[in-house]
Amino acid sequence: MLTAIVVIIFIALVFDFFNGFHDAANSIATVVSTRVLTPLQAVVWAAFFNFVAAFGFGVSVARTVGKGVVDTAVVDQWVIVAGLIGAIVWDLITWVWGLPTSSSHALIGGFAGAAVVKAGFGSLVASGLLKIGAFMILAPLIGLVVGFTMMVLVINVFKNQTPGRVDKIFRRGQLLSAAAYSLGHGTNDAQKTMGIIAVLLFTTGHLGPEFYVPFWVVLAAHAALGLGTMAGGWRIVKTMGMRITKLRPVGGFCAETAGAITLLGTAIAGIPVSTTQTISGSIMGVGAIQRFSAVRWGVAGKILWAWILTIPASAIVAAVTWMLLRLVGA
Repeated sequence: MLTAIVVIIFIALVFDFFNGFHDAANSIATVVSTRVLTPLQAVVWAAFFNFVAAFGFGVSVARTVGKGVVDTAVVDQWVIVAGLIGAIVWDLITWVWGLPTSSSHALIGGFAGAAVVKAGFGSLVASGLLKIGAFMILAPLIGLVVGFTMMVLVINVFKNQTPGRVDKIFRRGQLLSAAAYSLGHGTNDAQKTMGIIAVLLFTTGHLGPEFYVPFWVVLAAHAALGLGTMAGGWRIVKTMGMRITKLRPVGGFCAETAGAITLLGTAIAGIPVSTTQTISGSIMGVGAIQRFSAVRWGVAGKILWAWILTIPASAIVAAVTWMLLRLVGA
């Protein structure tokens, strides 16, 4: 039993690594596309702040994922394995396609899909899933509105400055905004894996009578996410930073700051949101301030379809995986 738990924790950390790899674009696309940092400099910067996030923002999102998606009475090690495999497979498919989908929603979809095939829809926690579903829509909208509003404010504050002066100011500012966004990305995304590991330990009796997240789980999840971010993910960086809209440093600063505000706010509130959807909405809001046609809405439409498909697709992969595990006698 203990060996199986160690293997499953390893698989969860592999997912966290792929999460960082797949979602590296979330942290670095804007700062790379505006040429403030090179791709290598950007991933090191982002990975550092992904890890630093372990020390300041709590584990509210981890509790929501651990107890607010699937009834813990239904959860066993095979539900968790199947859920993780569903999420990893969908992440790899969308990475090959270069689509910035949500690793968070892939994990939630996989976890839910495995539980449903084991114990039916009654195994799902409706209130938690409704909250997550609502913020699938709200998070990118909040990012869009905040990004748009920040651009309006910046344009008015700096309207008498030369373009060269504005670029110089916001090239430096982007270092801060990229760091803030990476903190939000780190605390939101690493906590989903923490929740999965913690619920595994809880349901196998290794946490005692109360659900909590051990600090070693917090550190391991953030380390795996940071290493994944270090590994990069250039296919998705191109989509996020170059194909949605053309960004200058001022736009990158506003998009990253809008994303950071959204992610840190939802993390403190214990709401698991998609970092991918949040930064995409922020970039669209910034692009739309130039003119509506500045946003390449065809690319945005493909991203939207990928968002819609993520939860059902990862749920189906997880359900099939769970059935295969049962067939081989797991």
